[in-house]
Amino acid sequence: MQNKIFQLTDFLPTTKKELELRAWNEVDVVLFTGDAYIDHPAFGAAVIGRILESEGLKVAIVPQPNWRDDLRDFKKLGRPRLFFAVSAGNMDSMVNHYTANKRLRSDDAYTPDGKAGMRPDYATITYCNILKKLFPETPIVIGGIEASLRRFTHYDYWSDKLMPSILVDSKADLLIYGNGEKPLKEMISQVKAGKTINDLKDIPQTSFLSKEIPDSASNSITLVSHEECLKDKKCYVSNFKHIEEESNRYEADRLLQKTGNRWVIVNPPYAPLTEAELDASFDLPYTRLPHAKYKGKTIPAYEMIKFSVNLHRGCFGGCAFCTISAHQGKFIVSRSKKSILEEVKRITEMPDFKGYLSDLGGPSANMYRMQGIDLEICKKCKKPSCIFPKVCFNLNTDHSALLDIYRSVDEMKGIKKSFIGSGIRYDLLLTDVKDQDVNKSHADYTRELVAKHVSGRLKIAPEHTSDNVLKLMRKPSFEYFGKFKAQFERINRETGMNQQLIPYFISSHPGCENEDMAELAILTKKLDFKLEQIQDFTPTPMTLATEIYYSGYHPYTLEPVNTSKTKEEKLEQRKFFFWYKPEYRQSIQRDLQKMKRPDLLKKLFER
Repeated sequence: MQNKIFQLTDFLPTTKKELELRAWNEVDVVLFTGDAYIDHPAFGAAVIGRILESEGLKVAIVPQPNWRDDLRDFKKLGRPRLFFAVSAGNMDSMVNHYTANKRLRSDDAYTPDGKAGMRPDYATITYCNILKKLFPETPIVIGGIEASLRRFTHYDYWSDKLMPSILVDSKADLLIYGNGEKPLKEMISQVKAGKTINDLKDIPQTSFLSKEIPDSASNSITLVSHEECLKDKKCYVSNFKHIEEESNRYEADRLLQKTGNRWVIVNPPYAPLTEAELDASFDLPYTRLPHAKYKGKTIPAYEMIKFSVNLHRGCFGGCAFCTISAHQGKFIVSRSKKSILEEVKRITEMPDFKGYLSDLGGPSANMYRMQGIDLEICKKCKKPSCIFPKVCFNLNTDHSALLDIYRSVDEMKGIKKSFIGSGIRYDLLLTDVKDQDVNKSHADYTRELVAKHVSGRLKIAPEHTSDNVLKLMRKPSFEYFGKFKAQFERINRETGMNQQLIPYFISSHPGCENEDMAELAILTKKLDFKLEQIQDFTPTPMTLATEIYYSGYHPYTLEPVNTSKTKEEKLEQRKFFFWYKPEYRQSIQRDLQKMKRPDLLKKLFER
């Protein structure tokens, strides 16, 4: 497939000239995105564009429009027949632009040659406001992770304030949240039947503004209003429990939030996609390449995934700082073996493929095909995590199907080695269940992973060592990491390999104190680590940790939780990662003396 030379018409059109090549006088939908246009199933704009195309629509895409000049990029394709679609891209534009310390990043992985400054802050809002001024009568539908995670009143770390639903500031007519295949297809079906975008009130997984609560708003939960949230942090944070629970339920309720003189209506999500539906999304006619306009340029995000394959969607980890389940849901939807192997075959035919797959993964690499043993129990469950505080008795953790994928891929012509680049949940591998065949699959998976799928260094994420912090993170005890490390080293010895385990940690997470960081330094020193993979906690919309950070309360208990917020407090915690560097030694010693913890001082610096 990749040996063929693609024509410009194999991509969705991006210019007037490309419309003419297709003999199109007008388009049905113009899609604006903050990313470069990469026609690949890992990039949301390409997926949306191809789905709309598969529904028989004429679709054009405008990647990274210039919002600073005379706005010609917003005008060049004219008014679409049906609507504009807008996405900030694969990342929230503010996470894309700024570090945890609010410093402007010097590059952008989703832009040709990594060039920074090719999208605005709050890209969804900016694009929509421009389109509304230029084409006030044309509906706008927004989606992508930025819109998805800002669908309610939310805390914005970069402006340090509460913002209303993104529907308010963007003036968009409809918001699609999560992965958009099902709501998008239903929306197109209803539009083809004669409805307008503003008529669409009952499509699951959509949100809109309304002056009144629709008559069909049964099974609804009314959240604290935006105005009340502004007045009272405890009221604001109480909303999150309902938002998180309904985002992760199999059969959820509609959520309503008064904002000014209007209501934000958020319809419940669709049931998870079927295997066939997910396959259909991945099997659309992507070129798997950046658009021809980028010839000679490198797009870092594409280079990172061009030789990788996504096996499934969703994550049931429920980590407090993670947005995956809020966007994709906790229920795992897996691709068929046939679809996966066909994608691998297409990769092997790429002219620059050297035989090495960079990743056979997903949001968490080893959740493929995992679901409840009795789905009726799952349908009643409200818990955001299936593995915290312990692995659910109803969760099937059999890794056999995933091992079969690995082995089948490795047997394919053209494959020299496949690596697992996505994160793994080692607590799944270390939990014994009653079924001995399942326990055997855990051991077999661990051995196969370490012996055959690590490129010298395996990155895993214990995140912290303190039980109190890990509990707030919804992560397993650090004891699990110790057990996994022992298995990793044993398998290395038995196979004659010399691979490294690279742990990933977070500082300044809600609930984390300086003493917790000192103890982290001591424990990781004992394990002979000098840490590399570290970061400060960054509050992002619609996560449990962000709600705690802003409000000071835990949404589920309304109990106060202390959090480091100032730059100085964050640096005080961060420096403990680097206890082994001479420039931090005196400062750490002073801090431990202030804490009156000579025991920690002795453990950290005495040999």
